[in-house]
Amino acid sequence: MKRNAYYITTPIYYPSAKLHIGHAYCTTIADAMARYKRLAGYDVFFLTGADEHGQKIQQKAEEAGVTPQEYVDKIVAGFQDLWHKLDISHDDFLRTTQARHHQVVQEVFRRIYEKGDIYKGAYKGLYCTPCESFWLERQLVDGKCPDCGREVKEVSEEAYFFKMSKYADRLLQYIEDNPEFIQPVSRRNEMINFIKQGLEDLCISRTSFDWGIPVPIDDKHVIYVWFDALSNYLTPIGFLDDAEKFKKFWPADLHLVGKEIVRFHAIIWPIILMALDLPLPKMVYGHGWLIVDGDKMSKSKGNVIDPLGLIEEFGSDAIRYFLLREINLGQDGNFSRDALIQRINSDLANDLGNLLQRTLTMIKKYNQGLILSPGEVTAVDEDLQKMAASTLQKYQQEMEKLQLSDAIKTVWNFISRTNKYIDETEPWVLGKDVSQKERLNRVLFDLAEALRIVSILIIPFMPKTALKIQQQLNIARDFANLHLQNAEWSDGLMVNVKVNKPEQLFPRIEVEASAEAPKKVAVPQKTPKADNVVDIIGIEDFSKVELRVVEVLAAEKVKKADKLLELKVSLGNEVRTVVSGIAQFYQPEELIGKHLVLVANLKPAKLRGIVSQGMILAASNEGMLKVVEVDMPAGSKVK
Repeated sequence: MKRNAYYITTPIYYPSAKLHIGHAYCTTIADAMARYKRLAGYDVFFLTGADEHGQKIQQKAEEAGVTPQEYVDKIVAGFQDLWHKLDISHDDFLRTTQARHHQVVQEVFRRIYEKGDIYKGAYKGLYCTPCESFWLERQLVDGKCPDCGREVKEVSEEAYFFKMSKYADRLLQYIEDNPEFIQPVSRRNEMINFIKQGLEDLCISRTSFDWGIPVPIDDKHVIYVWFDALSNYLTPIGFLDDAEKFKKFWPADLHLVGKEIVRFHAIIWPIILMALDLPLPKMVYGHGWLIVDGDKMSKSKGNVIDPLGLIEEFGSDAIRYFLLREINLGQDGNFSRDALIQRINSDLANDLGNLLQRTLTMIKKYNQGLILSPGEVTAVDEDLQKMAASTLQKYQQEMEKLQLSDAIKTVWNFISRTNKYIDETEPWVLGKDVSQKERLNRVLFDLAEALRIVSILIIPFMPKTALKIQQQLNIARDFANLHLQNAEWSDGLMVNVKVNKPEQLFPRIEVEASAEAPKKVAVPQKTPKADNVVDIIGIEDFSKVELRVVEVLAAEKVKKADKLLELKVSLGNEVRTVVSGIAQFYQPEELIGKHLVLVANLKPAKLRGIVSQGMILAASNEGMLKVVEVDMPAGSKVK
């Protein structure tokens, strides 16, 4: 049941070049909030788009030998392709070159002009072409644009002006009376200080170029880019053509923008709305910048990151997860390839992927793939169920406060708790005792139910992964219609469900070791020994070997290698690939679920193109071989 309308927007991005990872970050935040609000029962309208007019676009088109429309068409197609590949669920993609938007901008101009808040004059001042911004001498930093640091030039031309100064006191009072209007607090304070320095009337038309929307009362002028661009938020929700829709969605609940354009959204835009006698947005949120390996992205520095390459290499959900998990909204965040791979391996492959694979493998092994009616609840089961309830509650509170990173951490705490539940309940022990059948059913049911809940809570962050989990659990039929109340614990929903074959969610990414030259080490002279005498080692040598219990999650024969099996093994909090020469003694399916001993700190080696991370212990005698099995949880140290 839909409860409320929710209107969220990103900036409309400027198509002077391809979008980079910073744009992907902003749009992913907005998408996560839109998806969350849909889960929470809201009727959501999510807007993004392209801001296609202005002098800079016209100049770039001339340099490329094409029309401005041809120039933006090609770049905007790239925007739309990126949003598709990043699974952005926008409800509308607005282009300022569309006729519907031209009509809105001209009507906004006409209404404010008729009110007496627009007048004609002559402009002489300092202009930054890349930022499409006019500046006063006192606003420059070292004589350059305070936003981008580039050179400004003096321009003089006839122009129309908007009486911003008329509304300065009113806006300042509104900001002070509504502390949630501009967030975070640091941006709010910046805007208050900016207004107190004095607002000048805003130049809103140009005559020196013609790539823009004509002024409705004077076709020698085109409407200046910010007056044009900011009006985009009115266009798709029925400002001119659907009064009921406009009443439903306006004012916007959240304008999400980069901190460098907060001023336009928190000062110019509210004053335009005041002049139109329209209510102001509920919140303008200025998120931080994405820093690359400690440095701000810049074409001149050559560190601008193309998100399409990352998506192709790691998948869209991994990129979405990293951006939302790694960075606290409102602060600058660092993007690092090494940090991304570490998150994929630890959080996605080990914590979540390993939990799903272990659970499904045990359901297949002990109950022929069927989730059976659970037995009585014990204290450890109750503890897991209570954490599921508290996780849902805390998750909702954090998402409502835009604390997306904290919400993800809350879900991952529950995932970690569920992994611990496996070690506490030891289903591999229960599976050997017929009298423990009901207890085993309870444990396997609880694991499946925990995963079902996780699959709902991660929809805003990783929609593809959420669907894959539900498909493997065989419960994806109503995926598109899920709501947050479906994430409450139920002892009935998973009963008699037959799970599907486990498939790896996130393969572990192997990082190549540094190709550093080996250091020369002095080798002591060996003392000759008699035949059949084993070398003697000290305890200090043996203590260097780390032996760990592992559970075999998957096994298959290595192609064109009769003696080798490729195993996926769990160390409890990590999944590894191990190549073992036991294919002549074991069929792959025999090893699934076995708890074996692994030499865990052995240097990785590449065998038949597969990087093997450790060695399985086995005993051999007179042509026979058996792996060493132990009745201990995965991850246990062998001492």
